[in-house]
Amino acid sequence: MKRVYILLLVMSSIALGACKAPSTTENAEEAMTLKPGQYVIKNVNILSMTTENSLIENATVFIKDHKIAAINESVPDSVMVIDGSGKWLIPGLIDMHIHGFADINFGSSYPTKGATFSVNNQDVMLPYVANGVTTILDLNARADNFGQRNEIIKGNLIGPRIALAALINSGDGDGRIANTPSDGRQTVRLAKAEGYEFIKVYSQLNEETYKAIVDEANKQGMKVIGHIPNAFRGKLEEAFVPHFGLVAHAEEFAKHSENYSDEDIQRFAKLALENGTWLSPTLITIERIADQARSLDSIRNLEGFQYIHPIMQSKWLTSNQYNRGTSPERVAHLEKMIEFNNRLVSAFMKEGVPIVAGTDAGCSGVVWGYSLHDELALLVNAGLSTEEALVAATRLPATWLEIDDKIGSVEVGKFADLILLEANPLENIRNTKKISGVFFNGQWIDKQKIDAMLADLAKRNTANKDRFDWKKRRD
Repeated sequence: MKRVYILLLVMSSIALGACKAPSTTENAEEAMTLKPGQYVIKNVNILSMTTENSLIENATVFIKDHKIAAINESVPDSVMVIDGSGKWLIPGLIDMHIHGFADINFGSSYPTKGATFSVNNQDVMLPYVANGVTTILDLNARADNFGQRNEIIKGNLIGPRIALAALINSGDGDGRIANTPSDGRQTVRLAKAEGYEFIKVYSQLNEETYKAIVDEANKQGMKVIGHIPNAFRGKLEEAFVPHFGLVAHAEEFAKHSENYSDEDIQRFAKLALENGTWLSPTLITIERIADQARSLDSIRNLEGFQYIHPIMQSKWLTSNQYNRGTSPERVAHLEKMIEFNNRLVSAFMKEGVPIVAGTDAGCSGVVWGYSLHDELALLVNAGLSTEEALVAATRLPATWLEIDDKIGSVEVGKFADLILLEANPLENIRNTKKISGVFFNGQWIDKQKIDAMLADLAKRNTANKDRFDWKKRRD
């Protein structure tokens, strides 16, 4: 059977893309040789992000073999010393909604063919490294993403911890297709057997299949995240069944409100709270879509744009679905939705619905790594305090992923996934971008090394820009 393989996902709000990088560079090779060792950070201010969020001033942090071994205790002499004077140590950031970038086969397939378009995985992971994003949740993962994760675990790459979700949809939609409850249950069981850890439900699922998927996922020990299926329009309450764990966009509620009223927002908040359903607003996605609806200059001027592969640059500029057929009316509608989303986030926070930070990175205009800092700023703009925004990208995601015993706060015994900042992010959330260096699973990468790797990647992308044309690669 022949099959055409397109990129990582095809969703109405998701970018398609793959990349092929030139040979691994000296900077990347040098970074890949770093191994976890023994480090001590001296005189640093710790924002622990525990439930008490204790501040430990002028602390000494000892890191050994991947983990935080001690805080304010004696340390060996023969360790690398990092001066933390005037700096702030926080947990690594967690992006709860990304779409990964991996090898792909363009065109018709046949046995043994394999990928026709390959990626340099260190280049793919570099934007995460540069931005201190130490854990990601991929919401439409493929087998190739397992390979990337394994290479990181082996120490061949520096990159984030990767949680993997299998997407399930109905009809002619994207992802794994399940049109009946029995199909839905079997699809969940197959995803579990293949090693996926989470299930993402999508928009075209019919009511009974959706409910069967959520129920079966719970039986298989898999949490469910995703969209609220369109089939529940006019009867949203029926979508909030036990174990529907996390709504992946604020606009999933917007589409169930005819007039974007505060009354609807309060009703939505109570539904989520009573069902134990969390929210990942992904405010940055609609902001970027609105930007592109106005002008493609917003793409050209994106921070981090030079660090994504030229074929993605080409796609976002030449085949941009958000700029195609745009109009003042469409822009006005998006602006109204953005305003609604902000009010909804504020209300959910006040009601006590847990909020986690996700970006939909990979969607056109949403750059991996960089977008999470933008999301934090948008959460604060929507009414969260700086501390609440940081919690949404550290402790709470770790809790929802059920790995809060390993990451999410600065505590002895947890993995050394850490960011050393030049300024206090509680004073200004944008200070999360003032990175002095990062620890990825106990590997220290300072700003000088990060900047050198980024400069090299941007240089190679620019040099190869004319080699890649999205439309030609897609045909």
